[in-house]
Amino acid sequence: MNYLHAIFQQSPEIALFLALAGGYWIGKFQFGKFQLGGVAGSLLVAVVLSQVGVTIDNGIKTVLFALFIYAVGFESGPQFFRSLGRKSIREIVMAAVLALSGLATVVVLAKIFSLDKGLAAGIAAGGLTQSAIIGTASSAIGKLGLPADQTQTLQANVAIGYAVTYIFGSFGAILVCVNILPWFMGRGIRDDAVKAQAEMLAGAQVFGPGESAALPDLVGRLFTVEKAAGRTVADLEASATAAPIAVERIKRKGSIVGVDPGFVLERGDIVLVVGRRSGVVGLEAVVGPELQASDGMEMVLATRDVVVANAEFAGHTVSDIIEATRDLRHGVFVLSVKRGGTPLPLEAKTRIEAGDIVTVYGLQEDLQRIAKRVGPVLVPSDKTDFVFHGLGIVVGLLIGLLVVRIGSIPLTLGSGGGALLAGLAFGWYRSRNMTLGNMPTGASTLLRDLGLAGFVAVVGLQSGQQAVHTIIESGLSIFLIGVAVTIIPMLITMAVGRYVLHYDNVAVFAGSLSGSRSANPAFGEVLDKAGNSVPTTSFAITYALANVFLTLLGPLVVALV
Repeated sequence: MNYLHAIFQQSPEIALFLALAGGYWIGKFQFGKFQLGGVAGSLLVAVVLSQVGVTIDNGIKTVLFALFIYAVGFESGPQFFRSLGRKSIREIVMAAVLALSGLATVVVLAKIFSLDKGLAAGIAAGGLTQSAIIGTASSAIGKLGLPADQTQTLQANVAIGYAVTYIFGSFGAILVCVNILPWFMGRGIRDDAVKAQAEMLAGAQVFGPGESAALPDLVGRLFTVEKAAGRTVADLEASATAAPIAVERIKRKGSIVGVDPGFVLERGDIVLVVGRRSGVVGLEAVVGPELQASDGMEMVLATRDVVVANAEFAGHTVSDIIEATRDLRHGVFVLSVKRGGTPLPLEAKTRIEAGDIVTVYGLQEDLQRIAKRVGPVLVPSDKTDFVFHGLGIVVGLLIGLLVVRIGSIPLTLGSGGGALLAGLAFGWYRSRNMTLGNMPTGASTLLRDLGLAGFVAVVGLQSGQQAVHTIIESGLSIFLIGVAVTIIPMLITMAVGRYVLHYDNVAVFAGSLSGSRSANPAFGEVLDKAGNSVPTTSFAITYALANVFLTLLGPLVVALV
């Protein structure tokens, strides 16, 4: 034990990464439908390691959480701002219900078990995992006009109540959001997250790494000209009425010849036709027999995202653009149009706006021709724009330093709330200026996973030893009261969410519930179960409100107990 203590004192980061490794290993085990998960596992392992004695700087916790919450906000910024408005009323009610039920639970239990104001406020801070309550409650206690020694005792009790209950406050929220809520709703988070994402994608199919369609929409085929002899390239392309096609290459008597709309095809020519499968299928009856391969006829086609920047296209409907760009579009096929990450229907009446992303398919030279008229090409990159994101995190941390006072009550978003707000804003700005702020999916995933799991591991390493010692000294009563303060408000809010607010998507519901409790570890597990960012919008709204509502509980508990 002394040997481990010496190692951790010299290099506390060893304890941090040991907690992560052990936590994710434990989190893989399943007991029926219950699975602890990597975040909760890291917290438990960190509590065990903390008994050896670990001193770890508080700034590490702040940095890790800022990285996590900024990445979450950045991914969800466009969707978040589109969701604001009357649709946010449910999230406002959720945050208010949890704060009020949390206050009522703390006050009732404090009366039943004769808790003093300090312990009651500390249990509220730990059981609801809102550290700001410590500050607001301690400040309120200091203004009661009590003798100095009594004031000091009550303020010390705030810290004791917080230390004993905070660990389960984090762990219990995970249990409710990830295990109890899906059981209560009768559906899984992952299933509903996939369903919601499919609705947002307007029916567009999304393939995972290494996946592709068995029947691709765009295909290339080689034909030997027999039946189409004597016809021009333009006539052949016009003969495909089911979907557009393009003749991209012609070989005559072993030599590649130039392609021109007026070029007359001869018997024995070999043509490469590229187009949508519905237009290419059946061309054999029009052109001649299909070939498997022919030397020199191979071509490389690419898929590129182009940002609409030219006023010639912005503000016009799809039908207007099609009519005005017939020559420009030859050999280029539009796969999709997205606005803020959400696909738009490719219908004649759909209006294209500046900043929309058009995904096109074709030869490089054809795509470059399009880009010169439409806007810049977004070249795929595995590089992260650290100038953009470094500035984003700085802005978030500066916002977190701001304090607004309502009377004697200080209100602040803190570093976490500031980083979330900055992430949302910078994510939205990126959606409007896609040439800035690149962050590959892998980089974002690493920030989220390492940031959150590292944050809860540091919490466990810092608070675990004190919490266990206090439980041993004072018995389980404070701990069990904290369990009730953690669970009861969440169950009440969960019932209101289902039967009054009519949440029907478990992934969205879980995000809203975890945000209402400002339960960051629980939200991380919800994201992991969802496998996409569907829960983030509801979480972002309720989380911002919870930081204000729950902070106000400090002086209210002091006044009512």
